[in-house]
Amino acid sequence: MRVYNFSSGPSTLPEPVLERAAREMKDANGTGQSVMEMSHRSADFKPIIERTEALLREVMEIPPNYRVLFLQGGASLQFAMIPLNLAAGEAGVPAKGATYVETGVWAKKAAEEGAKYARVAVAASSRDRDYTYIPPAPAPGAGDAFYHITLNNTIVGTKWRELPETGPVPLAADISSCILSEPLEVSRFGVLYAGAQKNLGPAGTTVVIIREDLIGRAPSWTPALLRYDVLAGEGSMYNTPPCYGIYVIGLVLEWLKGLGGVRAIAERNEEKAGLLYAYLENSRCFCSPVEKPFRSLMNIPFTLARGGPEEKKTLEARFVTEAAAEGLVNLAGHRLVGGMRASIYNAMPLEGVRALIRFMEKFEKGLT
Repeated sequence: MRVYNFSSGPSTLPEPVLERAAREMKDANGTGQSVMEMSHRSADFKPIIERTEALLREVMEIPPNYRVLFLQGGASLQFAMIPLNLAAGEAGVPAKGATYVETGVWAKKAAEEGAKYARVAVAASSRDRDYTYIPPAPAPGAGDAFYHITLNNTIVGTKWRELPETGPVPLAADISSCILSEPLEVSRFGVLYAGAQKNLGPAGTTVVIIREDLIGRAPSWTPALLRYDVLAGEGSMYNTPPCYGIYVIGLVLEWLKGLGGVRAIAERNEEKAGLLYAYLENSRCFCSPVEKPFRSLMNIPFTLARGGPEEKKTLEARFVTEAAAEGLVNLAGHRLVGGMRASIYNAMPLEGVRALIRFMEKFEKGLT
């Protein structure tokens, strides 16, 4: 039985993609072999990675002066690679400054990792209200190497509605949980990065989109595998790339293009999120902890609107268990914040959201 998977990542993939990948598991593109078996240097794999990059450039409208890299290490490795490549100093040369805005757990981790290589200033934070809003964006520091934000905050369910104005300072953004969910003006950024396991494909591949003039700034002591210039110079093949993940990303991009691209999926995402938020607004049992102007399209946390802490904890566990029994899985909130969370990425169909709302209505009636 196919369930509705509300996991924050690894998350649900489009059924047509899974079906095609299954058909091609032993024979991809008439080669008589699986992509898992192909040499990344082979003539069989070359058109796969080239097609995937071309599709990503097309659907995201990536300008020609940006490089696309398919890497490993997850978005978390980029917490180190960006400051290492853009701000770290040589022997006798101090590290450069970098501005971070802390809007959640992953934004906080990014700043902490960045501080190992740059002079990090956390210029604004929403920790004072449990990260339930996006704080006003301050100006970058004079001479900063970059300005970092987490565009969508997976755990707490917030998103940036307006990008900070950073002037000549390159804007770097973690877009792991919102990539391809709605149009994004790539030219506003110096670096974009995303783990694939939410909206792009299976876990294990990370996409980095970086402006060409930012490549080649790493200090000489940087390990080769962590240098953007080395990785870009080898076309993401300095070492063996995550071949199968790149192949599945290509299938996801073909699926998305067939639906009408990012603008079309954005309309579907607005409809899905709108239905769930509208229910939460009118429910006497459930509520959203996130301030309205900053609510995510992709990750929707919700909690019980009544009861003490222990009662809530018991009822939330019951909700998650009973929902799973009805084919609505992975609705538990992140372990750091509790509650419930529905991640409704691109591949989550509208009917999945409607099924969740029907269950929530039934659960609510059972408590009255």
